[in-house]
Amino acid sequence: MNQKKEILLIDDEKNIHYSFRRTFNQSNFNFTSSYDGQDGMDKLSSQVWDLVIMDIRMPKIDGLTLLKKAKEINPKLVIIIVTAHGTTETAIEAMKLGAYDYLIKPFNTEELKELVLKGIEDSSRMHENVALPDEEKQIPEHGDVLIGKSSKMQEVYKTIGQIAEKDVNVLISGESGTGKELVARAIYSHSKRKNAPFLAINCAAIPENLLESELFGHEKGSFTGAIYQHLGKFEKSDNGSLFLDEIGDMNQALQAKLLRVLQTGEFERVGGNRVLKTDVRIIAATNKILQDEVSKHNFREDLFYRLNVITIHLPPLRERKEDIPILAEFFIQRYCKKYDRDIKSLSDDALNKLMAYHYPGNIRELENIINRGVVVGNSDLLTEDDIEPTSSPTQSLDDLKSDFHELMDRVFEKILEVPHETRDGIFPIIEEILIKKALEKEKGNQVRASNLLGISRNTLRNRIERYNL
Repeated sequence: MNQKKEILLIDDEKNIHYSFRRTFNQSNFNFTSSYDGQDGMDKLSSQVWDLVIMDIRMPKIDGLTLLKKAKEINPKLVIIIVTAHGTTETAIEAMKLGAYDYLIKPFNTEELKELVLKGIEDSSRMHENVALPDEEKQIPEHGDVLIGKSSKMQEVYKTIGQIAEKDVNVLISGESGTGKELVARAIYSHSKRKNAPFLAINCAAIPENLLESELFGHEKGSFTGAIYQHLGKFEKSDNGSLFLDEIGDMNQALQAKLLRVLQTGEFERVGGNRVLKTDVRIIAATNKILQDEVSKHNFREDLFYRLNVITIHLPPLRERKEDIPILAEFFIQRYCKKYDRDIKSLSDDALNKLMAYHYPGNIRELENIINRGVVVGNSDLLTEDDIEPTSSPTQSLDDLKSDFHELMDRVFEKILEVPHETRDGIFPIIEEILIKKALEKEKGNQVRASNLLGISRNTLRNRIERYNL
């Protein structure tokens, strides 16, 4: 079962506590109340909190002093300030001291809900560190871990270890579902900024007209619906790390503004004219080939080079199938714990079925398959019948290209074993074999063989004569 989120509310107004409990009457939150700064300090020290909400003006210890002390206890603690006495000075001071955000009383209920849920999500990202694999113990009991023993994943781990503590921007490439955010969090977990914020934003999931505000914030009244000042991710993650997922989907106007931040550390909120400074490490990710996007003039070349200081490529699951068994076992453990099931492992037939599948959705799809299997399975092993791929097992063109690349790697290894002076050209050899095989598969039908090869019938005839087939 998912553990409840622990939220501490420190405010001397009892009606505020009532309002919060009424707004968040969900079973997945535990609210603890404190009515003055000293009691709040005692409770802050007594346990780990997922989120803290506090007033500024309180008896015994004021909110800004308490905020400073709380950050000394836990630099990653997400603290939202709520106050009826909001001024520019107190807001700036609160942010300097490490507040996540602030709200002015009376606050909008929907805005409060959105801010609390975002704070909880970002708190989870900061506190759930991602471990690199340990040869002695591949799967830890707690937290997330990058999983896999394949040579391609070993290269990923090596790169993370080399660059995590070096304060450089990182670009993570790979298809959707390959685990790019896990890599970003692993870099953060092992970096010098690990005690500062780690925030994430999906550039493809937020409408263009809202993405600028989410990144850079906005001033009150800067556009319709901007009834409060809003702090963007760059302010909230100051001195920490910001993960920009699917950055290839960012429009060019925002790319220009992002480039300025990377070059100077400066930006303005939407509708503002005051220059703000930030010190943030950027970890970006994309499922697009950004070099191609640059060639198409969809992505700024200067921004690409700013981001592309270090590149980590995550291979699709079909290129690291030797990792499927250990990934499957990890997900079985995860979902058995979640659903209180007692499934030991996979049957041989189930594993064979998983190994034969091509995973267009990558690790995320494998996780979904195992999740379903744990729910429907009725024995201590997941069987072939419990394993239901989410799409057709028919191989895609991308899969074919990937398999062909692996095949050609083996061909070239064999060729390099032949002394250089005795080698013939490789292309005619491969071409002759391909044409011969196509004719065999199509039982000598030249029309179908030429279609299979993607060449004209006349070209096929010429090659048949050339190779005397």
